[in-house]
Amino acid sequence: MTSQDSPLRRLADAGVAVWLDDLSRERTRSGGLAKLAERGVVGVTSNPTIFAKALSHGAAYADQLAELAAAGASLDEAVLRITTDDVREACDVLRPAYDRSGTVDGRVSIEVEPGLAHDTAGTIASARALWAEVGRPNLFIKIPATVEGLPAITAALAEGISVNVTLIFSIERYRQVMDAFLTGLEQAQAAGVDLAPIGSVASFFVSRVDTAVDPRLDSLGTPEAARLRGTTGVANARLAYAAYEAVVGTPRWAALAAAGARPQRPLWASTGVKDKAYPDTKYVEELVVRGVVNTMPEATLEAVDDHGDVGRDTVTGRANEAAAAIAGVEALGISFDEVTETLESEGVDKFVASWQELRDSVRSGLDAAVAEAAR
Repeated sequence: MTSQDSPLRRLADAGVAVWLDDLSRERTRSGGLAKLAERGVVGVTSNPTIFAKALSHGAAYADQLAELAAAGASLDEAVLRITTDDVREACDVLRPAYDRSGTVDGRVSIEVEPGLAHDTAGTIASARALWAEVGRPNLFIKIPATVEGLPAITAALAEGISVNVTLIFSIERYRQVMDAFLTGLEQAQAAGVDLAPIGSVASFFVSRVDTAVDPRLDSLGTPEAARLRGTTGVANARLAYAAYEAVVGTPRWAALAAAGARPQRPLWASTGVKDKAYPDTKYVEELVVRGVVNTMPEATLEAVDDHGDVGRDTVTGRANEAAAAIAGVEALGISFDEVTETLESEGVDKFVASWQELRDSVRSGLDAAVAEAAR
């Protein structure tokens, strides 16, 4: 099989932009990311967990850590330099995809500090600083979809900053995210900002929903609960796509599109399978539809490219079926609102913990560089 008729290419032909949920300096400098781009990968997402993992493996950061230590850089300065350098290099690798797609793809995401998730002003300031520091047009600034994040999303977009909205779990919050997106573009238009280069995706988390709901279903031990196992993550995402279709069908969006705006594409995140009882390509095969992004950890991407069945639309026209799955869970006494609220809170907490892990890794690297220089 050639790369031109691979499952990844078929997935792209079906309208799904294939992104990689991973980033490291070794990957960008070894040519690994460029090779993935040749196979059809047109974007990259990152998060504090990914950066912490990259720093803990290999010596790719040793020289920069030594330079930063010698210059007396603070811990915060070192973290900023290391992460933005990685993202800038990835932006450069994917710049051809950005140009070919007319600014739609070739995007690389970097997240505002997770501790700012409930700080609107701090998030806006961080988004501005990261946008300026990386200095690449194909950058996405990741802003969490907390209540406090919503006005920050609007403010960033209004200034022409492209945004990846992350940690979306509920349909209601997703509607608020889309409203924040539209408001930001309207404000940008009013300020005379060119809408065409402004990009945005809305990252809807999938597998984490099943990870939260399935144990609740298992505890019931009924045939109906067993039947619904593994259905809610995909159902929730399919309902999100229906909500997206409703918004892009409005006169409000039509007016922005006429002014050159690009839609805020749904992005399927958390697509690695955590329950080994499910196919390893589940959260890709069941969410194929034109105009979306699927960001995958490398293991999932390779599984899809090896044996993925991805040539057909598996989303359009299935909103009623999806709603029935969620209603079935609710009928068993499981509050889906409580599930999504908990997932958002836990998601922020996990990113904060990962950010601390990243800081600890950088601190250890700086300390080791200082000790080495003193020998």
